[in-house]
Amino acid sequence: MFFTNGVLFSALLPRYPEIKADFGLSNSQFGLLVIAFPVGALVAAGFGGRIIRRVGTLRTNGYGSVVLASALAVAAFSDTVWLFAAALVVAGAVDSVVDAAQNVQGVVAEQWRGRSVMNSFHALWSVGAATGGVIGAAAAAADVAPSTQMLVNGVVWALVALLACRLAAVPLEVRDTLRVEEEHHKAVPAGGADRSARRHAWRLLLPLVVLAICGTLVEDVANNWAVLFLGHPAGAPTAIAGLGLTVALGAQFVGRLLGDPMTDRWGREAVARTGGLLIAAGALLIVTSPVYPLAFAGFAVAGFGCATLVPAAFAAAGRIPGLPEGTGIAILGWLMRIGFLVTSPTIGWLSDLTTLRAAMLVPVAAGLVAALIAHSQLPRRTPRPRDGLVRADAEGVPTPPDRAASGAPGGITPSGGSSA
Repeated sequence: MFFTNGVLFSALLPRYPEIKADFGLSNSQFGLLVIAFPVGALVAAGFGGRIIRRVGTLRTNGYGSVVLASALAVAAFSDTVWLFAAALVVAGAVDSVVDAAQNVQGVVAEQWRGRSVMNSFHALWSVGAATGGVIGAAAAAADVAPSTQMLVNGVVWALVALLACRLAAVPLEVRDTLRVEEEHHKAVPAGGADRSARRHAWRLLLPLVVLAICGTLVEDVANNWAVLFLGHPAGAPTAIAGLGLTVALGAQFVGRLLGDPMTDRWGREAVARTGGLLIAAGALLIVTSPVYPLAFAGFAVAGFGCATLVPAAFAAAGRIPGLPEGTGIAILGWLMRIGFLVTSPTIGWLSDLTTLRAAMLVPVAAGLVAALIAHSQLPRRTPRPRDGLVRADAEGVPTPPDRAASGAPGGITPSGGSSA
């Protein structure tokens, strides 16, 4: 499920230079066009929980993947910029709901497993996105029309997503052990004290939102600007420039695959702080690179650095006191998408004002901000199962911890919906 979500959209990204040229757009106009996808995601993200509770987690992911593939195919077939933008808005809206559904199912699977595996799930999203980048770059090199590529890509991976949803079903008897009881939803009292606690919770949550945005900024830059930067300022051939996204997301995949053992060994704060510094170092290498191989290395370093920032932000948001269980994660996921509305237009505006090379200093600043927030906001030790993760009984069936016997982390209901 995570893999197909990554590969569906990213296959279009290496074709952006052709689309930009066909529509005759400037850098700033292109920067505004590509935010159509996060605009749709931002609008729809708040409805994800309701849709999942009504339709079901797996159906939402399966049917949503089909709609996502269809919207992206329409975008590739578009002969006007407005139709392209409208298709991206629809694709972004559906993607945000599918993303929520797969993460809800991932939490259920993690609880069933009895240990942390979410970094690995996100690693598979990264390798799916990198695979999509390879598909798009290969199609561009072979002079395959974007419409043909996205139609075939959509049909193949939508079918795989439907199959994955059937394989990802959790047995009902297991899901019953993960049920959130009614008393848990009444755990946070009303009144002035609670309002003060919520204000304090927001003060803790907002820096985590910024941390997550700093992590997704690297993805956004790789998605929308890596091909353009490698092709013109860095001087890479077209077919090779299309691999910039794959390099960044491939490095992110490696970082996420190693994320769980690194966090267990050194702690979430140290890993995220180092990740922020790596983002800054990689982006600085991109900006100063005299030849395109060094720019590729910079994208790889930045991609590795951003790997654990979003999972770290979600993990910390889920433990903020003063918010109902799961609410911090839901709000973080929603507000995080605002970053996508700012990143590309900012880089487009700065590149028109100066140069694209100078505009790529934005990730340098983001990496330094991420390192500072990680140092001041994240815990210095890794939470153990006794601190709030699901434990397994003698027969290996997940059971809630003593502290939260009334519910499961993330507010997961038996139907797979989110209590947030």
